[in-house]
Amino acid sequence: MNKENILKELNFKAIRSSGAGGQHVNKTSSKIELTFDLENSPSLSDNEKELLKTKLSSKLTKENNLILFCEESRSQHRNKDLAIKRFLELLRVNLIRPKKRRPTKPSKSSVRKNAEKKKRTSVKKALRKKPGLD
Repeated sequence: MNKENILKELNFKAIRSSGAGGQHVNKTSSKIELTFDLENSPSLSDNEKELLKTKLSSKLTKENNLILFCEESRSQHRNKDLAIKRFLELLRVNLIRPKKRRPTKPSKSSVRKNAEKKKRTSVKKALRKKPGLD
């Protein structure tokens, strides 16, 4: 994954933001919409694309575009920087391949210790009972 090449592929669009800000919010377009075309990205390998498609399936559109919005700040430039940071972090986290789980068995000594512990507990509880009238 080459960050510089991926950043060149990003498309940005400024939209009017909602929320607090008075008349200023009605006049300026400070909300940023970041779009990344996952399918046609030359910067990612086929394996990386498949991994991202599976992990980000809920965030992708039908055309495999990733869309992120940022409207935290009243500044368009700050929102753009925040959107880029989120996008790169999203890629970094989702490109990590999980380790395969190797099933393990308990050791012979731990099985023996558990059996002895159960035996001692059962004897202790048996001694608490009232003697039977046989």
